Amino acid sequence: MSQFFSLHPEHPQPRLVRQAADILRKGGLIAFPTDAAYALGGLTGDAALLDRIRRIRDVDERHLFTLMCRDLSEIATYARVDNAQYRLLKATTPGPYTFILEGTKELPRRVLHPKRKTIGLRVPDHSLSLALLEELGEPLLISTLLLPGEELPLSDAEDIRERLERQLDLVIECGICGAEMTTVVNLAEGAPELVRAGLGPLPPLGL
Repeated sequence: MSQFFSLHPEHPQPRLVRQAADILRKGGLIAFPTDAAYALGGLTGDAALLDRIRRIRDVDERHLFTLMCRDLSEIATYARVDNAQYRLLKATTPGPYTFILEGTKELPRRVLHPKRKTIGLRVPDHSLSLALLEELGEPLLISTLLLPGEELPLSDAEDIRERLERQLDLVIECGICGAEMTTVVNLAEGAPELVRAGLGPLPPLGL
């Protein structure tokens, strides 16, 4: 049965942020709001956690996971970024964008796409997401909380708790969260390629 935290949307209570981080460090799977939709999140190195997310989302090993990072320098640790890509990332982060890039050896192979060795990366513009990342001192492996057969992600914390109570360790409520997903851009194959148009505007990407 999942725990439920209600945090201030602009100034998340440090005590509750620390408790959420402790749950994550113990292998917990949480649902939390971002600057786009709600996400499922956990620590990167936990193989069992990947299976839990795949079961909830009903996706296979080809599902592209996203690494949520504190800042641009952290992205550069986990993905291969050339000068042109770096300039684009600098112009659009933090924000509701997910960039597909080739992962580095800092990442376990199991979190990368099995054939392309890519992963999604993003830097959120959200007080709770950033507070969690700062407390953890490492990225979060996340996936949009989009359930099988549904067109939009879940956006209400009470609804998430009711529907996934036995599959999550923690649900966090932190003000209003929309149901629109990030804009996804593939940077792994040269020029930026739009994979999904979402919350992030396209002009800054040159698309």
